[in-house]
Amino acid sequence: MTSQDTSAFSRADLERIDHMQPRELNSLPFGAIQLDAKGTILRFNDYEAKLTGRKPEKVIGRNFFEEVAPCTNVREFAGRFHEGIKNKELHEVFPYLFDFKMAPRNVTVTLFYNKANDTSWVFVREIAKKA
Repeated sequence: MTSQDTSAFSRADLERIDHMQPRELNSLPFGAIQLDAKGTILRFNDYEAKLTGRKPEKVIGRNFFEEVAPCTNVREFAGRFHEGIKNKELHEVFPYLFDFKMAPRNVTVTLFYNKANDTSWVFVREIAKKA
């Protein structure tokens, strides 16, 4: 699971990430955010903290779509999440522009739903800028 290609994750990879200790989650080479069915942040790794400039302790317990990343509260992102939660099936990969106030970032987002614990993962991989 060292690849930055989050689109290639299997169900087994997801289950391993679900059981990772904080140190392991923080060593991943991409952003990893675990959400409950309402979009509340349960886990937020160090890579995502560096990407966004937000400290995990400031975002855990807050709603991802409404409070932390309101630029994602659109059909193309939050709509996919809510539809996946409703259907209890979600594995979507799509490009997205995180519209940070200081530095917008083009990323690839992978959304996964895990029936075992009724949570979802948002994996974020920054797209390398062309030289």
